[in-house]
Amino acid sequence: MASTLHLFLFSIAVVFFSTSNGANYKPHAFHLPIRKDDVTLQYYTSFEVGPTQFIVDAVIDLGAPFLWFNCDDGYNSSSYNPVPCGSTKCKTAKGIGCLGCNGTPRPGCTNNTCSMYSYNPFDNSLRSGGLGKDNIYVYETDGRSVLLQINVPRFPFVCADSGSLDGLAKGAKGILGLGRTQIALPMQLANAFELKRKFALCVPSSSQSGLGDIFIGGGPYYLLPYTKNVSELLITTPLIINPVSTAPIYSEGDPSDEYFIGVKSIKIDGQIVQLKTSLLSIDNKGVGGTKISTINPYTILHTSIYKAVIKDFVKKAASRKITRVASVAPFGACFSSKTIASTMTGPAVPTIDLVLQSKSVYWRIYGANSMVKVKENVLCLGVVDGGSKPRTSIVIGGHQLEDNMLEFDLASSKLGFSSSLLLHNTNCSHYRIF
Repeated sequence: MASTLHLFLFSIAVVFFSTSNGANYKPHAFHLPIRKDDVTLQYYTSFEVGPTQFIVDAVIDLGAPFLWFNCDDGYNSSSYNPVPCGSTKCKTAKGIGCLGCNGTPRPGCTNNTCSMYSYNPFDNSLRSGGLGKDNIYVYETDGRSVLLQINVPRFPFVCADSGSLDGLAKGAKGILGLGRTQIALPMQLANAFELKRKFALCVPSSSQSGLGDIFIGGGPYYLLPYTKNVSELLITTPLIINPVSTAPIYSEGDPSDEYFIGVKSIKIDGQIVQLKTSLLSIDNKGVGGTKISTINPYTILHTSIYKAVIKDFVKKAASRKITRVASVAPFGACFSSKTIASTMTGPAVPTIDLVLQSKSVYWRIYGANSMVKVKENVLCLGVVDGGSKPRTSIVIGGHQLEDNMLEFDLASSKLGFSSSLLLHNTNCSHYRIF
């Protein structure tokens, strides 16, 4: 992976600064880079753990509850401490019992340790592992530049083994969860450093020309060549709490850790798509609604919504004299790119609006986010059929998030979204100034 080079550049930069001890310094906000793996289409970030600053590349899962990584591949830290089962930290993390180990004590092999399930969404597997704590190292930002490297003491994570990594991008050691929990990265950093309970994602469409961003602690956010604070572009909508957990294993009464928004209708080129609106609400079993995902590469729709969207999109495309061609799996509507013009926001195809709390509040999806190039001269609408009984009716996938700024305000439970940054002659692929 490219993380070694990126962290090497970071280390050069911090020669001019000393690594700050988190206990004695209050940063403005934190920054982690985002890269896109071209093979798996996963997004991942990099940080360092322990006194040897062991590099961890972790796939970003927006809705996952915590960080887990493989502790069997070179990580052996003298500052690692297991979290005891039955402790307050274990209860806060919703530990499931006690783990022991007969081997030589090391991270991932300790006794009387709080047990947690680490979930890999790419192979749909659950494995138990021990909850531990160690220092992690992340970078402060002022919204423009990467500044001091900060030591974050006693950060909680779960030790997994190498068998947990199936399906992850090559070189990834685990999954970084950003979900609505007390032990996820956003809340841990906000609580430890008295920061605003906000984090933002700017997901890159490619890592070839630069990296994307995770900001933790609030703005400002600067994305050159756009010279203004991107926070000023954000439109807000409520984040909805699904009262029933969407995790693979949970206790009765647990809410979902994932991020849901209230889509009320869908428009294509300004025309409302006729669909069963009850699917857009979350019922008393936690089924339905709309969530945001970084682990699904494309938006997934309930079959009835999918068919209605495909039908109306094809009709609107035909009115623009765009030629439909044979479908390419997993997509259901594909077109000849020879009949599609180009604009600053990508292919000139019908716009898709996710209408939110009112008719005037909508997330507009332009061609760069709606269309996927599948082969020479063929573009497909980047939505897939999720079946007739999905847990969630609309899952907004990674392709639709790219080059959009998303800010999650955990204190006020609001999402700020920019729609395509391409409209403002910028994007999410760039390099931060040191």
